[in-house]
Amino acid sequence: MDGDGTQDVRGTRGPAVPGPAAPLKPVPRTSPAVPSQPQHEAQHSRPVASWLDTPRAGTALGVWRFGHVPPRPSSPRRKLAPATVAGAVIPLVAGAFLWTLWLRGNFPYQGELVRLFTPNEWWYRGSLWPKEEFWQGFAARKVADTLFSLLLMCAMGYLGAWPALIRHWLGRWEQPARARVAAGGALVALLLVFPFFDSDPVPVYTTMILLVALITDGWEATDNPLVVLLLVAAIALAVLWPAARWGDWVPLLRRWSAARKAGPRPGAEPVAAKPSQWPSLRTAGQTQAADALAAEVLGGRMNDVDCARIQRSWEALRRAGRLASFTETVLRHGGAAWTHPSGARDLPRRTATHDLLAGQVRIGRWAAAERTPVSHQGAGAALEPATLGTSLLAVGPPGSGRTDRLMVPVAESLTLQALTGGCAVVAVGMASAPLGEDTAYDVVVRPGDPASLHSLDLYAESTDPDEAAAVLAEGLVGDIETIDTPRAATALAQLIGPYRAAYGSFPAVPALRELVEGRQEALTALLDRLPAHDAPALRRELEPWLRQTGAAATAGPAIADRLSLLDRPAFRDSFGEGTPDDDGAGQDAPARTVRPFSLRAIAHHPLRVRIDLPEQGHEEAAHLLARLVLAQFLAVARAGGARDHFLGLVLDDASGAVTRGTVRAVQRLRSHNAGVVLGLRTLGDVPESLHGPLLSAVGCRAAFCGVTTWDGRAFAQAWGTEWVETTEVAQHTVFADQPMTRAMHALRKLVTGKAVTTEAVTVRQVERERWSASELAHGLPPGHAVLSLTDVKGEHAPPLLVDLQG
Repeated sequence: MDGDGTQDVRGTRGPAVPGPAAPLKPVPRTSPAVPSQPQHEAQHSRPVASWLDTPRAGTALGVWRFGHVPPRPSSPRRKLAPATVAGAVIPLVAGAFLWTLWLRGNFPYQGELVRLFTPNEWWYRGSLWPKEEFWQGFAARKVADTLFSLLLMCAMGYLGAWPALIRHWLGRWEQPARARVAAGGALVALLLVFPFFDSDPVPVYTTMILLVALITDGWEATDNPLVVLLLVAAIALAVLWPAARWGDWVPLLRRWSAARKAGPRPGAEPVAAKPSQWPSLRTAGQTQAADALAAEVLGGRMNDVDCARIQRSWEALRRAGRLASFTETVLRHGGAAWTHPSGARDLPRRTATHDLLAGQVRIGRWAAAERTPVSHQGAGAALEPATLGTSLLAVGPPGSGRTDRLMVPVAESLTLQALTGGCAVVAVGMASAPLGEDTAYDVVVRPGDPASLHSLDLYAESTDPDEAAAVLAEGLVGDIETIDTPRAATALAQLIGPYRAAYGSFPAVPALRELVEGRQEALTALLDRLPAHDAPALRRELEPWLRQTGAAATAGPAIADRLSLLDRPAFRDSFGEGTPDDDGAGQDAPARTVRPFSLRAIAHHPLRVRIDLPEQGHEEAAHLLARLVLAQFLAVARAGGARDHFLGLVLDDASGAVTRGTVRAVQRLRSHNAGVVLGLRTLGDVPESLHGPLLSAVGCRAAFCGVTTWDGRAFAQAWGTEWVETTEVAQHTVFADQPMTRAMHALRKLVTGKAVTTEAVTVRQVERERWSASELAHGLPPGHAVLSLTDVKGEHAPPLLVDLQG
């Protein structure tokens, strides 16, 4: 189907991610040429084009990749200790005091120092006052003052470690900002030491001129341009050399020089075109298809589902070498090519933010906590099939956000990916669970609802009695610890095998219940209909039930009790073949046909299935059905050959559905491109013996706020421990032996009110729990959860705090 552009993509739910599109009406396509663009259509097409062109950086596991900018690695910044700051200020005060003494002439041996390098005839006897007839004395006094100030500054700077403070201050900037700051400081210093504006704030240049005049005993040398140039160069070098060291100019220049010499790599590809222009198609020579799809995007006739679906089809056909078929289909159907069999190209409503090109759904934001690494802090938290393929267990009480913030976004994401052909989803929950509207699914099964249009096949279209019996036994009695499920499966196979041979199909719930209960008329009728050529072998299958011995006697009553939960008037036509519903209707009323649905269909088609479990008086039947659906899904996912789409099961309430058999089966889903999402109010809804195996079977675990301490202990054991560095500071009172030292300590205690102490710092590596049971039970803020992820390739992310409202 094609779109004519009359109904365009709606506004975005975020700054760049496009929202759901309105239904696109078909229009006859006459030419693949780019159509003219009305102004309003071009404006509405921008969200999809910008969404395609937004980069998706490779990031850490669980990070929302759409438009994500990875943080730059930064070295830890050390804070200056108060002692370091005091050590820099004290020499500054001491230097100011010494400089004051020098200016007043009270510096010790000041006259002797100056007259040591100058003739005595320049000065009046016993002073540093120059004689008027000797200009050299005035010049020497000025040179001495400047040299003393420079030497005093260097000495105080060395004692106060001023260069180290400058390096620490410049270390806050990265290159080339650090080099620019150092260059700015050097420029200010040059303005101070050179008399550019007829002023001489720091008389370094003037002092050097006077020093040259004193050495040459005249002003002739100062008029020589070469001498002046050498002086200027020496002063500039003295200013620029420390700036170059502190600003790391030389490594920066070497890096720039190496990059300039390297130049462009030989044979390097030009800058890639924008994804909205479909560069992969152009590279493969499919220019016509690329132009047609680019026109569809610019014309507002494609949404994000269409782009992801066509991209997936392109990758599949390119691997198969069917490029011509791809181009032909695109030119014929445009953006509606390879539409989902339901004809839907979007969901009627979205509640979460999705990126279908990356296959991600955003569920919140990684909290900026102490345990959160730099790669995750402040970034969006997302799930995708690569992580769901290891299965996910979410535990949280009602109101914690488990359903609204996790289950609903995941189910919505899988239904969207099903429209692209990359996924088949089964969403299971109570009828009141908000797992999506009916129009968002292809099949909606409501056992116990008279208005349901589909019934559930108890045997999932299985043709093997042993396989069908194993799945059915898991659903019926898998949660009963006193019954061996394989033995119960054998007992069921002894009934349904002969029944299929006699009647051509597996028994419905009422017939199976009669056989399990051992009713003589049912067993006699079955024996009479057995095929003659297989009668002896099939009779041997029925002998345990005829005698009510062995497995039949052990599992029979329990199986019959569980079947009685389904053999109720409320569940008529809910399992097996559908029949017209004539009860209470007139002759002119249309008959309602209940169509049977088998879960095995998801292995062959990207179907969207929702199963609403019964409520209000049928809680036990709901648990049984949830267990049966989970067992069927696990059997379907692990059976058959290779497939190219993901199978996902979202079970909103897995209470009573988790058994020993299902836990073992979940562990084997990773290699079959399938995964389950299990929700629990508390781990207490699962037998205690399965707490550890269940947490180890899934690769992703989520503990929501409000979990109990017992649940927190199980998660803490599953997440294990880590080595952390701890620092312990102990203060010990100093006891002096000398009388003078004791007197000083007593005086100091009298002034400060504190005893003299010394600090002992101990740094050690200790092993602690990543999250303790108390932290999980009482330390999680509302609307938060602790989530750990593992993908099918083995990459994992530690348990980190997620803000589900971010």
